This record gives sequence, structure tokens and C-alpha cells, in this order.
Amino acid sequence: MSKKPQIATARPPAPDMPVDVIGQVIEAVHLRTVIFGQVAFGTPWRLCIPEREYLSFYIVARGSAWLELRGDPALALSTGDAVILPLGSAHELRDTNRSDVPPLSFDFDGCPREPHSARAGGDGPVTSVIIGHFALGRAPRNALLASLPPAIHLPAGAVSASPQLAGLVPLILSESSSPGAGSSIVLARLADLLFVHALRFWSSNVDAPAAGLGAVADPAIGGALRLIHARPAEPWTVERLATAVAMSRSAFAVRFTELVGEPPLQYLAHWRMTIAAQRLREDHAVIADVAQAVGYANPVAFSKAFARIQGVGPGAFRRQQRLVQRAQPR
Repeated sequence: MSKKPQIATARPPAPDMPVDVIGQVIEAVHLRTVIFGQVAFGTPWRLCIPEREYLSFYIVARGSAWLELRGDPALALSTGDAVILPLGSAHELRDTNRSDVPPLSFDFDGCPREPHSARAGGDGPVTSVIIGHFALGRAPRNALLASLPPAIHLPAGAVSASPQLAGLVPLILSESSSPGAGSSIVLARLADLLFVHALRFWSSNVDAPAAGLGAVADPAIGGALRLIHARPAEPWTVERLATAVAMSRSAFAVRFTELVGEPPLQYLAHWRMTIAAQRLREDHAVIADVAQAVGYANPVAFSKAFARIQGVGPGAFRRQQRLVQRAQPR
């Protein structure tokens, strides 16, 4: 028996509209941004964070510090610097003396969700750091994000060269130091912008690899990605995608896999289930409607495909997400 999913009848293709592939990926997998506030660390101090699903970020409001990741050179951070850890890597943030002191315990899940101030460490010179994180959706993570480095460092000097970043970091620092009504929302949205502009900054100013995010800039593969993202319910085949971008089937399959990090139909399957997961988080999503939106006429076939990629069926996934949403502080 064929194991191919039952695909909904293809509609006549609509005129192609510009598609922001990276924007769609971030929107689909990005669930929540939390800024815990500003922590004043007095020397000596050392903050040790284990590997986690969250994407941590830090902005140095005052002073300086070292960021250490296993297997990578330490990063010197100073006032106005921002750093994002896209892979959720284990890391240490510590004073400039790299004092050998017991690590501080920081319970991210136990922190208030409203911006607040705290003090930690010793009685020496103080470094103030704004701490936050991005909580992303369940694995598997989109292949286009696989090329991101363990840390994206945005030095204050380099940030000033980007008009957008030059405005964002001071706004975050200002809002954090003088919070007012709605500060949690303001800071979260500013942090979202920081994340997007950090990706732009990294891909345009750093010797970023052609794979991953760089695939979007490739004329042929970027075109195929835009087709997949614009019309995910289409009954795409490798041959159809190759023809659409004027490549042979074999050359297209090889180049797509090389640049994106996985074969075309595997990327399509993962993207469909990412969209499905995004829709299932909505309160009134109907599983049959979600299945239809991502190209499955048969909800049973959709449920099997969803469970294969997400680890649980769509019904269980939706129940889990509702429990998570209810548990989140308002």
C-alpha cells in the first residue's frame, strides 16, 4: 500500500506574491518572548546556564563581562553590547576577572514575567545585564535556522552602523531602566525586533555560510523555498519544483539538500507540520481544517504525518498547548 499522503485537489495557482520565508519561519516557530529585567551583578560573580530549549539573550546596560561557551572562544561584552544564543547552548556569564566562585543559580521559569530588577554576586564593581529569552516551538527546528552560530554578538560599535539596531538597543535599555504601564509588552516586542535584525546583521556582515539562511538568497533554491512557503498545500514534487526554477530534477535535488540541509520533500513535510502546529495553538482550530490547509484531504493521514514529525498526534498536541497557555502568567 502506498504511504504517500492523500493530497487535497490542487487549486489553480494564484499569481505568486513576494514571500518572506525567514519571516514566516520565525513567526511559525516563535512562541513567546520574555524579558526578566535587569540584574546588577557585583564582582565576583559567575552565572552558569545549562543547555536548554530557550534562546537566551543578554544586553549589557552597564559594565563589562565575559560570555563563555564550551568549545568557542570567550566573548568580551561591554556597555551597549547585545548577544543572542540561537541554539540554546550551555554557557557561562561572568565578571571580567573570571573569578573562580560558585556559580549563581538563576531559575528562569521561576522569575516574575513582569520586568523587574535584582541584585546578585559580591560587593565589588557592578555590571548590569538585561536578561531574557525566546521560547520556540517543539523540535524539529526549521532547517534554515541550522546554520546559526552558538552566539550572535552585537557589539555596541557595530550596532551603531545599523540604523535599526542603533535605535533598538537604547530603547530596550531605556524601557528596562524606567518601566511603565505595558512595559512587558513593549520590551517583548522590542526584543522580537532585536532578534530579527540580529539575524539580518549576522547574515549580511559576517562570513555566514551559504547553507541555512543563506539558501534563501540563492536564485533557484530561494525561489523554490518561496513557492513552498507561498503554497504549502500544493502537491509539490521534486520535478515540479525543479521545473519551476528552471533546473533539472537531479541538480535541483542535490543543490537544495546542500543549501537547505535536507531534501526538498522532507523540508516540505516539516514545514507543513510547522504550519499545522502553529494553527493548532489557536483556540478554535479544527483538525480537519488544519489538515486541508497543509495539503491533506484525509485527516487520518494528516494525523499520522503530524505524529511522525511532532512526536504526538494533533489532538494531544493541541491539549498540551492549551495546558501550557493556561499555565503561563497573564
